[in-house]
Amino acid sequence: RIFVLGIGFFTLCFLMTSLGGQFSAKRLGDSPFTIRTEVMGALESRGVLRRMSDMLEMLMKRMDILARLENSTDFHKGDEARFPLDRFQPAAGLMERIQAIAQNVSDIAIKVDQILRNSLLNGKAMEGRRDQCEVPRDPKYPDCAGKVEWMRARWTSDPCYAFFGVDGTECSFLIYLSEVEWFCPPLPWRNRTAALPSPPPLPRVQAAFRSDLAHLLELIGTGKESLSFMKKRIRHLAQQWLRAARRLEQKLKGRQRDQKHILIHIGFLTEESGDVFSPRVLKGGPLGEMVQWADILAALFLLGHSLRVTVSLKDLQSHLGVPPGRGNCPLTNPLPFDLIYTDYHGLQQMKQHMGLSFKKYRCRVRVIDTFGTEPAYNHEEYATLRGYRTNWGYWNLQPTQFMTMFPHTPDNSFMGFVSEELNKTERQFIKSNKVSSMAVVYGKEASIWKGKEKFLAILNKYMEIHGTVYYETQRPPEVPAFVKNHGLLPQHEFQQLLRKAKLFIGFGFPYEGPAPLEAVANGCVFLQARFNPPHSSLNHEFFRGKPTSREVSSQHPYAEDFIGKPHVWTVDYNNSEEFEAAIKTIVRTQVDPYLPYEYTCEGMLERIHAYIQHQDFCTTSSPPLPPKAKSPAMQSPPSLLALSPNATHLVWSPSASRDPHAWPPVDSLQVWVSETRHTCTETCRRHGLVCEPTFFRFLNKKEVFHQLSITCDSTEYEMNHLYPAVAENVHECYLQKEPLLFSCAGYNTKYRRLCPCRDYRKGQVALCRDCL
Repeated sequence: RIFVLGIGFFTLCFLMTSLGGQFSAKRLGDSPFTIRTEVMGALESRGVLRRMSDMLEMLMKRMDILARLENSTDFHKGDEARFPLDRFQPAAGLMERIQAIAQNVSDIAIKVDQILRNSLLNGKAMEGRRDQCEVPRDPKYPDCAGKVEWMRARWTSDPCYAFFGVDGTECSFLIYLSEVEWFCPPLPWRNRTAALPSPPPLPRVQAAFRSDLAHLLELIGTGKESLSFMKKRIRHLAQQWLRAARRLEQKLKGRQRDQKHILIHIGFLTEESGDVFSPRVLKGGPLGEMVQWADILAALFLLGHSLRVTVSLKDLQSHLGVPPGRGNCPLTNPLPFDLIYTDYHGLQQMKQHMGLSFKKYRCRVRVIDTFGTEPAYNHEEYATLRGYRTNWGYWNLQPTQFMTMFPHTPDNSFMGFVSEELNKTERQFIKSNKVSSMAVVYGKEASIWKGKEKFLAILNKYMEIHGTVYYETQRPPEVPAFVKNHGLLPQHEFQQLLRKAKLFIGFGFPYEGPAPLEAVANGCVFLQARFNPPHSSLNHEFFRGKPTSREVSSQHPYAEDFIGKPHVWTVDYNNSEEFEAAIKTIVRTQVDPYLPYEYTCEGMLERIHAYIQHQDFCTTSSPPLPPKAKSPAMQSPPSLLALSPNATHLVWSPSASRDPHAWPPVDSLQVWVSETRHTCTETCRRHGLVCEPTFFRFLNKKEVFHQLSITCDSTEYEMNHLYPAVAENVHECYLQKEPLLFSCAGYNTKYRRLCPCRDYRKGQVALCRDCL
């Protein structure tokens, strides 16, 4: 009986919930691209009410039968009878409640029936109003009819439609779909009211280098520890920034530069994304992202551009002009920004709230992306089909719209950050005050020290070890007693510690942070572990889910590849003898402070200036299509490439024309063929060059294989991030069908790839020699 009572009660709750859900019609489609049919018709609605009444009546009959059975049994005798008698009284009360609910449902049924009758009458009237505007049948707008049908059923799903004047009439649908969105042709009678032709755009304001950072600090705002950290960093480096800006201004010699209106939206600091960084600024949390954002803000501001800075979703919506609602409608006005710098969190927020405007304006977005996004992960269809889809990829952006912290992914643009530069006096002071037996461990979190006792014991034989591990009350047990732990230090005190130390040692984590560059810039030797096998998304949890297949050979590959000995030592930590021998050598080695030019303030200003002036993803040329069959009389255009004098690779032909606006300049192009186990990134580096993905379009042609003396029994266009390439064992050549998949990354033992390489400026790998 108790079981049946419970079933009856929950059945009643389920029925009432179903009734409310059916008539509230809350589960509406959330965009014009998805169509659902949850709204019930009048007859179906009445049927639901009738079924509910029948089920309630059946429930009451069963309760009545249970009551009669209860009175006819003898379980109520003796002490044991108290239990069922106590239970029966609430059951009687439940029956009374069910009877009351049944009466209420009956009343609701009558009222709903009246509402539905009125709705039918209003629907007929609405049909009459719809007839005032007919859906145009224009082949140029094939989706118009389907979008109108969607609007009929779903225009109430988002308040933004009403904001733009949609009121349920056919005419309002067509006005919205032709003037706010672009699925239907303009209505002729609306054109009669069109305004006069818009005046020509005003001349752009020219950007002028700034000489004061005070206004930038106001733009950044307050209220978060992360913002305070960034402002402190900008103040600390202010004089270096200003000197660098003056030097670049002299280098450019008054060249005209349009001032850009730029929105900087730091998505990972918004409350909606969790903002896990701000609370950890003072507790040893990662600071690399905030270091980079502070430097980006300083560089953009000093270059003379107009900035808006947001760290909240509300401010983002306000600056973009997002209409009220759920984000399905386009922006209320044209985007007022030439460029938007954001991160993956901000990119997701923009997509959710910009509607169709996101697709229209995404070419203006620049994504700050620490570890990089390779083309195979960026292309949504390809990533889904080939197993490259992750939580962070599939945005279908141009790969160079992603901007990295280090130049490890040529498919992306290298943004970087800056490290503090030393003047001659400071460099001399550091050299004379170095303590050759002092080492500092790279790792502010105690977990990094766990399991490192063996290395620390060997190091302790030769050097005094210092740490900067965060703790609140008790010393972390992971840090051995012989280590002098200073606790978490402010940035300037940490710099002073590095200026005294001889060695800065890493234990494999964190990956690719700014600290090793700061240590080398302050005269330290950086010692790090070599990873064998290299760490990647295939074998290491940290990289799993990141949109890259890059293999990381050490804790800091940039320091290993671009700096190297004597400043950076990369050894096998599993080999105790190699580890100890490296420490002995480092103790005897004298090194001067060293900072690569690309990590100076001037180097970063130079790089960002070049990107803003030359990178334009909104007017990219149409992708090359597979060639059509042509008559024998048609002659092929002269090749743009020619064999180099030593016949090892291709270069730009001296007789070929040059586009003066092409960037990078085509003169810097060299075409090399990779080995089967090498990526184009590695192939170019082996020849002292850098892979340049924008040049792939020049070598994605059949005749390039012939120029390189490669035999092709067949040539196919396919979608593959390794193409153009050749399978030499079977003489099959492949060309790229999808330009978004041109990639410097990736290799397969089956293929030798055609690789576009270019030269680069000394200390500035992001720019070719003539790129500035």
